[in-house]
Amino acid sequence: MSSLIDKIDKNKLPEHIAIIMDGNGRWAKEQGFDRIVGHQHGVTSVREITEVAAEIGIKYLTLYTFSTENWGRPQAEVDALMTLLIDTIEKETPTLHKNNVRLLAIGDLSRLPDGANAKLEQCIEVTSKNTGLGLVLALSYSSRWEINHALQCIATAVKNGEIEPHDITDEMISSHLTTNGIPDPDLLIRTSGELRISNFLLWQIAYSEFYFTQTHWPAFRRESLYEAIYDYQQRERRFGK
Repeated sequence: MSSLIDKIDKNKLPEHIAIIMDGNGRWAKEQGFDRIVGHQHGVTSVREITEVAAEIGIKYLTLYTFSTENWGRPQAEVDALMTLLIDTIEKETPTLHKNNVRLLAIGDLSRLPDGANAKLEQCIEVTSKNTGLGLVLALSYSSRWEINHALQCIATAVKNGEIEPHDITDEMISSHLTTNGIPDPDLLIRTSGELRISNFLLWQIAYSEFYFTQTHWPAFRRESLYEAIYDYQQRERRFGK
């Protein structure tokens, strides 16, 4: 069976791919499983997509892992997700390090349980000097929270006389976001057929290309990513021009 990897131009790869990993619960329901089983299978997709992205030379992969809105889910599901997060980070750290992957995290990380934060910080430290793929986990993240936080910091600087209002630029706002130092996504993928952004990287995706697929996240694997990249490469990017 042929693979789309043979049609992908390695010289036109997106530098940064961001993914809204949607459909774990729906996939589980269709299979007759509890929702948490869908999340567990979703971890397998995370592992494979991270591996593929590193293999082909993607520089940044950002995964919408847990939104601020997700804190409103049933407590049992939230607890299970946090346990899954801790276990996965602990288990995958050696593999990430071996494969030269650098782990990063964005979001209101102060809301994470102490155990999750400790494992996250440990993995970030262990992989901090790696030079391959930057794997960015968006945890307790929402774009409105991020922009609000950035504007509060800038407003404080104005109030303290450190800058003038006319000094505020797009670049200054970007530098106060949790994605500071990370290039804006070239390609945004959303799985499971939903056609919305769900409060994800609203500032950063101003000129991103969008790719929507009906495939639920637990079924999104190697060829699925190749298909998204191939589709991206057929487009002409204009950046508003």
